[in-house]
Amino acid sequence: MRGELSIYGVFVPTLLVLVIVAAVVTAILVRIANDFGFYRFVAYRALVDVCLFILVLGLLAAAAPLIGFPQ
Repeated sequence: MRGELSIYGVFVPTLLVLVIVAAVVTAILVRIANDFGFYRFVAYRALVDVCLFILVLGLLAAAAPLIGFPQ
């Protein structure tokens, strides 16, 4: 994925934008998982959180051309 987004005249790498969006989505998913008690079944919560972030980032990167991000 090569490309940059122009945000008010400042060129920002697409991957940086995707990382920020993935962090926000992951924070929401972690809060939902915590509310439902998912972490009672997990031994290493931090490892699950990192894996969830990587999965969300991968899904966003795969869907980036479909939602209009440059390649």
